[in-house]
Amino acid sequence: MTKIILVLLLLTAAIQVIKPLGWPGLKKRADAWKLVAGVVGVAFVSVILAALFQGF
Repeated sequence: MTKIILVLLLLTAAIQVIKPLGWPGLKKRADAWKLVAGVVGVAFVSVILAALFQGF
């Protein structure tokens, strides 16, 4: 599930670079870093949760 979310967020960031989405906070091409930061955050949280629940 997390891999699907990561791929979708990365595709959204790639689309933002090609043609800005126009969403609040994402009006310019240079705003793609915000999406990439979100991808990194989601990946970080998923790794931590997987490590916490590995023993269960």
